[in-house]
Amino acid sequence: MTVTLTDTLPPSTTEQLTGVLLGPDFRREHGFWQRLISTEPFRRPAGGTPEERLALAYDRLRILNRSLDSGARLAADPRALAALHAWLGPVDPALTTVAGIHYNLFLGSILDHGCAGRRDLSDYLTMRRIGTFLCTEVAHGNNAAAMETTATYDRERDGFVLHTPNAGAQKFMPNTSPAGGAKSGLVAARLVADGSDHGVCLFLVPLTDDVRALPGVRVRRLPARMGSPVDHCLTSFDRLFVGRDALLGSGEEGDGPGEFRTGPGDRRRRFLTSIGRVTPGRISMSACAAGSARATLAVAVRYGGHRLISGSRGKPPVPVNAHRSHHGPLASAMATVFAMSLLYRRAQERWEACTDEDGRTDAGRLVDVAKAWITWRARDVIVESRERCGAQALLENNGMTELVTGVEGAITAEGDNIALYAKAAADMLFAADPGREDVPDRTPHPGDLTDPCFLGRLLASVQDIWFARARARALRAPDADALGRWNAASGPALRGVEAYAYRQAAEAYAEARAALPEGEAKERLGELERLFAVEWVARNSGDLLAAGLLSGDQVDTLPETAEDLVAAVAAHAPQLAESFALPEELLADWPIAGPGYADAYDDPRGPWNTGTADAR
Repeated sequence: MTVTLTDTLPPSTTEQLTGVLLGPDFRREHGFWQRLISTEPFRRPAGGTPEERLALAYDRLRILNRSLDSGARLAADPRALAALHAWLGPVDPALTTVAGIHYNLFLGSILDHGCAGRRDLSDYLTMRRIGTFLCTEVAHGNNAAAMETTATYDRERDGFVLHTPNAGAQKFMPNTSPAGGAKSGLVAARLVADGSDHGVCLFLVPLTDDVRALPGVRVRRLPARMGSPVDHCLTSFDRLFVGRDALLGSGEEGDGPGEFRTGPGDRRRRFLTSIGRVTPGRISMSACAAGSARATLAVAVRYGGHRLISGSRGKPPVPVNAHRSHHGPLASAMATVFAMSLLYRRAQERWEACTDEDGRTDAGRLVDVAKAWITWRARDVIVESRERCGAQALLENNGMTELVTGVEGAITAEGDNIALYAKAAADMLFAADPGREDVPDRTPHPGDLTDPCFLGRLLASVQDIWFARARARALRAPDADALGRWNAASGPALRGVEAYAYRQAAEAYAEARAALPEGEAKERLGELERLFAVEWVARNSGDLLAAGLLSGDQVDTLPETAEDLVAAVAAHAPQLAESFALPEELLADWPIAGPGYADAYDDPRGPWNTGTADAR
């Protein structure tokens, strides 16, 4: 075996920071996707109508599928699905949407129901048919358990009749049209047999051929969604008959022909099983948002380094990044982007590791809160990065506008963020120790704002303060008025959930820093960690001062501490952006990411090129 010099060199600071963001095994976990988006089919096209961009997304989906050793293996691996979203999201949000639906919601649900050995999946694995997923209805989104689409058992034919009873029961979901090829869908519907409601189940239903919807299926395109060419549609069913084998999990409980037994809790269990792929979907939304935020921030840092502006008093031009007013927001965004990436991985690892029901409940809550917090923070970072790049970042060819609008979809997909926060708030409100795996010492202690452990205690205290307020308000409301109690408590309780997300992100920072060897990478991560915590503490300094957890002098020094940390992070921003490991092929497709960005606007017929310029 030949050993090269690179085999013996320790990892660089940039490589260590990449490992912090993407995991210690990032080459194996992310390398395939990095290479894929670097190939010619995934380079950014020039212009194109929405229909052309949609066709391109489906073409790329098939190229992606041919590049896999197994579509089923991808669908069965939530970690690989998250990596797909992290890398495809910045390249083509429409492709990311249809790929996530096909592999996670569609194929993943089929595999989770134990259908791999009992069904021929070749049409979906070769993409002769593209899979989609129909759960949300016009009148039933976050309360999908109340959906009205029915699948009524027909005893004589031993099958089901799918029907949409009213306008509110139309399925309100993406990509069910014939665009991109023939489609089949997993349809969530209420199973009715002999007049009894057996709960929501999934049914595998052919929807379209290459040209039109199939008989009994009606598909209508919705108005264009901002920034997305995906074929969002209304889908309804007019007494469509499907065989008994259309029911996923048919026969698993020993149900014979015409027998559907529902015991206590079974209806809820069936519903939760039907939407089981939502949790991996939320992890993927977090990964997608973090990946998109990393890409836009990297472009903003690069652009700020080579966009020159006039120096003061006749001095040479300086990069716009030289100004605190420009690099300050980007430094804060850098601390947030690292926090987002670390929190997504923390939630993912907790979900994968839990084995008991209680553990899965806590891990599921962390996944939900992380998805909401990360996608909201991604919007902040993407909008800030776009603004730092000025008018040129509003042009589609510079890659940011799709991500500005794409993150709005992630905020709503797989459960609206505010609904996820509200559920977490309700669960945590009267817990003995909400969201705590361990109980740190909460008595006031003197501390140093440069000490991450002290800052961590402050972040935990912010969470305690808001939940204590929420409980006090709930207890003052009349017991008989459940909605009134919730309304009284929900404001501070939602703030408590936000504080829980910040605390979890800070703990993820601390664990990552502890795992690094002494050296430059650990110093850089420590600066990011402290900036992230100090800015959150500053936002809550009044409450912490009132609780005796901060002194007046410490509150006075918070702005100075934050400014020093901003300067430290900004000084290394290019190196930190390099740790995002974005392929140069991707960045080359976005003109403002390169020093020669003005060349993208060159005019061959301009006077500077034709020699007709007035040379006075």
